[in-house]
Amino acid sequence: MLKKLFIRQAGNTLLNTPLLNKGSAFSLEERKSFNLTGLLPANIESIDEQASRAYEQFSLFSSSMDKHIYLRNIQDTNETLYYKLINQHIEEMMPIIYTPTVGDACQKFSQIYRRNRGLFLSYEDQGELEELLNNAPNTDVKVIVITDGERILGLGDQGIGGMGIPIGKLALYTACGGINPEHTLPIVLDVGTNNSALLSDPMYMGWRHPRVSGEQYYDFVDNCLTAIRQRWPDALIQFEDFAQTNAMPLLTRYQDKFCCFNDDIQGTASVTVGTLLAAANTTGKKLSAQRVVFAGAGSAGCGIAEAVVAQMMTEGITEQQARSQVFMVDRWGMLEQGMTGLLAFQKNLSQPVSVRKVWGIQANNEISLLDVIQHAKPDVLIGVTGVPGLFNQAVIEGMALGCEQPVVMPLSNPTSRVEAKPSDIIMWTKGKAIVATGSPFADVVFEGKSYPIAQCNNSYIFPGVGLGVISANAKRITNEMLQQASITLASMSPMLKGSNSLLPPLSDIQAVSRKIALEVAKKAVEQGKASNRTEERLQERIDEEFWSAQYCEYRRIAS
Repeated sequence: MLKKLFIRQAGNTLLNTPLLNKGSAFSLEERKSFNLTGLLPANIESIDEQASRAYEQFSLFSSSMDKHIYLRNIQDTNETLYYKLINQHIEEMMPIIYTPTVGDACQKFSQIYRRNRGLFLSYEDQGELEELLNNAPNTDVKVIVITDGERILGLGDQGIGGMGIPIGKLALYTACGGINPEHTLPIVLDVGTNNSALLSDPMYMGWRHPRVSGEQYYDFVDNCLTAIRQRWPDALIQFEDFAQTNAMPLLTRYQDKFCCFNDDIQGTASVTVGTLLAAANTTGKKLSAQRVVFAGAGSAGCGIAEAVVAQMMTEGITEQQARSQVFMVDRWGMLEQGMTGLLAFQKNLSQPVSVRKVWGIQANNEISLLDVIQHAKPDVLIGVTGVPGLFNQAVIEGMALGCEQPVVMPLSNPTSRVEAKPSDIIMWTKGKAIVATGSPFADVVFEGKSYPIAQCNNSYIFPGVGLGVISANAKRITNEMLQQASITLASMSPMLKGSNSLLPPLSDIQAVSRKIALEVAKKAVEQGKASNRTEERLQERIDEEFWSAQYCEYRRIAS
């Protein structure tokens, strides 16, 4: 039985309201009641029939960008149909609505712009923030994804083109985590851009000004977040694709004040730890007994590393021992204590100088990634550099020499920035490696055997975390809540049941999100970050919040 909804909109206004439009699915009674007669073809269709037509049209497009634009048009005209379509074809369409295609969409944002979605908070308008927020299309906002567009995937500064990321992330919150799209809001902080190509592009739609920095930048962000909290005091705020120099300071500044997290730092860390735990269940070697090498020591890499250290400690080893098993390699080589230019969050992850002496590397020589592989003999290699081809044959073969079943995770997005292709990793290790990537890759066939490539994508984590947070009305997001999400994801690995797939298929993503939501909500209650509720009540709240892409039956409110 359809849920009844009482609304005021009618006629073309109703047809032009994406959250309410049903298109050809309006019943005869609704067409008469809402002044729709004559505005639609005579045949009345179900949402499944509409989705079949939409998929047929989608399939006619050959390029991923054209498919992306087509789906965005459906999202901007009929959101319920959009999510019905996505849910029916999640494995095929996730790479279109998010990585890798979203990277191209961000680069071409101004060129492919069709309709407004979300909010653009410009530095020039900072005196009118309250008015701008009051203009938001959605009023009951529970989840916000916010970016300043400075570090979009591995593509650098895209200015307001970065809006493609919040739009895509929130689509996954709904498709994977059941968050009602009515409760979501994408936001871009337009503080200018240092991308000279955009500044000189006559089609660029953002503020044509060099990027604001320093105290001016932080004051503006603070004003925006304060205004957002005043408007929606209980909303979850997800920071997305802020530059390394700003990402960690902003997280540190606000994580104990707002219900917020940084997906690049904490979400990536959570899904990576979950994947590592799933792999550990397969190899039989606990994470705390493994050595882990990171290529890339920015905020994302260090965020993952700290989560790995925390997980190792929960398995019984000391912090000192855990840190001795984690090696960070940046563009200047392995991070060592005493190196000049280390950022605050990098210092605790730097190795003592004594390691250089043990390895027999002279004082003035850079310790390269290959040096670390050869001397540390790691079990795990993780890439978050955005440098394509960094994991060359020598590096991967070195991993295979030092470890019987190495775990190799080139996580950089989009696919054009991946550190190594899975097919090369499988070939260079002669099928020994367990491979997980940030973007989707097809299974690899080597010597007649098929090797599934796990997509270590944040979509396994943040939709469930968001669902759990809003269901429990949690006031904060803690590292322990994210750690619980990792453990829950690992517990759902198909490898535990004899499959050779490391992570659950995307077709099961809603079930994964529901389970993560419950465990996150329970942890929030345990830590005093949410009101005390029983597990049974938390499950009821998750079921109540979970939105399905089905039309409601409309009744008209008299004007």
